[in-house]
Amino acid sequence: MLASRRILLIIGGGIAAYKALDLIRRLRERGASVTPVLTRAGAEFVTPLSVSALAGQKVFADLFDLTDEAEMGHIELSRSADLIVVAPATADLMAKMAHGHADDLASTLLLATDTPVLLAPAMNVRMWQHAATQRNLATLRADGIGFVGPNEGDMACGEHGPGRMAEVPEILAAVEAALSDGPLRGRRVLVTSGPTHEPIDPVRYIANRSSGAQGTAIARALAALGAEVVFVTGPATVPPPGGVTVVRVETAREMLAAVERALPADAAIFAAAVADWRVAQASGRKIKKSGGALPVLEFAENPDILETVSRMDKGRPPLVVGFAAETHDVVEHATAKRARKGCDWILANDVSAGTGIMGGAENAVTLITEEGAESWPRMGKDQVAARLAERIARALA
Repeated sequence: MLASRRILLIIGGGIAAYKALDLIRRLRERGASVTPVLTRAGAEFVTPLSVSALAGQKVFADLFDLTDEAEMGHIELSRSADLIVVAPATADLMAKMAHGHADDLASTLLLATDTPVLLAPAMNVRMWQHAATQRNLATLRADGIGFVGPNEGDMACGEHGPGRMAEVPEILAAVEAALSDGPLRGRRVLVTSGPTHEPIDPVRYIANRSSGAQGTAIARALAALGAEVVFVTGPATVPPPGGVTVVRVETAREMLAAVERALPADAAIFAAAVADWRVAQASGRKIKKSGGALPVLEFAENPDILETVSRMDKGRPPLVVGFAAETHDVVEHATAKRARKGCDWILANDVSAGTGIMGGAENAVTLITEEGAESWPRMGKDQVAARLAERIARALA
């Protein structure tokens, strides 16, 4: 897929810059040519010699290189590639892009380009979560910039949370999706998946029997058609797919917040099995047995994510798809749910114990739209996902 593709790789300043060396090697293994641009801060972490040796090309670093600029080199660089990848994309680079700054080669290239851009953010968790970075993220997404990551994990600074740069295989998958000629190229799609865990106390929680397999398959199928996918997942047992932006959450309220941050999108698919209720006042300490007396738990209703997004006055995705997991009167309940929630489509399935669907490898769904109900035969979850992705592509065409 990457044979003869031209990648302009901008390496920002951060400890994650070491991953860019492996990224160059992997891109070239797949037949792509890589033109590297090393920022001044990036050169503090990887050397121009190592980057050049792996890329097999000159490293560009200085905006005012007289030889290059005599031929308007920064304009040529910005437009001769098939894709510009920024890895790592620091908070500083994101801020420059969002506000149109152009005070070095990297930021000038990014401002002068009409080529698709893919960012792999990497920064401290507090920097990523800062309101300014989140505003810049929203601006860049609205400008059509693609993202892969960041992931959640341990950081070089000793903190833990979102901000780790995506791993090289994930970036490669995102590059392939960005360069795909699939029908969803240039489209941004939000997918939720997995269960939510609603705490009772530090060791107990309320959850649904969801593995996350169907949501993961849907995200993978959408990415294969060229979509930029934001994958908001609860604590699923199935690992997320590569080539998508993964946002991990625990509770329903965290999932709603992540969904709202991920908008705008061209389509939103809500495949997560969100807990309907939570304990109103979860205990901060483990609830102990007390002389045979049973604890009394007061419940509160969780936010309805599907309905919240479906009925947005501003920023509603053009296509909103929900799921209805039912145990009886499947089509009737799902049809009523579609009308009640205000979404465009509902995928309904029978998850009663005898079907083996909840947590299994197969699914049997009925697609419910304004036109009526369309039953699909039982098939593997990957096949269901591929069929749904194709329908979404047609709907957004």
